[in-house]
Amino acid sequence: MQPDSKLQALIARAPRWPVLPAPLPREQMPRHVAIIMDGNGRWATQRGLIRINGHRAGVDSVRSVTRYCGQVHIQALTLYAFSTENWKRPKAEIRLLFRLLKKYLVEERPELMANGVRLTSIGDTGALPEDVQAELKLTQELTAQNKGLNLCLALNYGAQGEILNAAQALARRVTRGELKADDITEDVLKNTLYTAGMPPLDLLIRTAGERRLSNFLLWQACDAEFYVTPVCWPEFEQRDLEAAVLEFARRRSAVMSLES
Repeated sequence: MQPDSKLQALIARAPRWPVLPAPLPREQMPRHVAIIMDGNGRWATQRGLIRINGHRAGVDSVRSVTRYCGQVHIQALTLYAFSTENWKRPKAEIRLLFRLLKKYLVEERPELMANGVRLTSIGDTGALPEDVQAELKLTQELTAQNKGLNLCLALNYGAQGEILNAAQALARRVTRGELKADDITEDVLKNTLYTAGMPPLDLLIRTAGERRLSNFLLWQACDAEFYVTPVCWPEFEQRDLEAAVLEFARRRSAVMSLES
């Protein structure tokens, strides 16, 4: 899908990200980083602000982390933007979250295009508000041919539901005679998940100090390094991501030395 003339003009004015030296040799860098963006509400409360101000501030961290991953040639970045559990939040907060998401999808579109970022999503996005679905679909279509960073938003996502959906899809294939039950391997199941085609998850980060996976990428995280930082998401910066990447490399190096 080609951008219209108005978007083309915005793309021409959008900032181009300069390439940064990666903190590690390319072969030691994580291919796929995922982040549980926690602590927005806590950050706001500590400052006497309402929770939505924390979500607004968190958008700046999304922008910063996306830019950095693109600049150091990380292949994929998956952000836990809205979980299936988030529907339990106050309705006013949910409405504001979706308003922020729609605003992000529209306003960040030129910069994503200008820097070759491909936006994808995982989760049951059909349950999102229709106007958000429309902007998500448009941004995905516009960026579909881009060859740089794959920025993946987990929206209305839950890992248990993802695995259940994959199992049901495979069961239907068996019922139709397209597949034998004994032919269902780990690779077959993996390629039925939302993340099929993405690089293996190497590094899973959670901000704000909690040590829970929160139903996020349970299958994909089986071999990933889990890194927890006390920094709340609105304060998470490039240096914090670099620290996580360096710790990832240290752990992988330690494992390799034990195996050699």
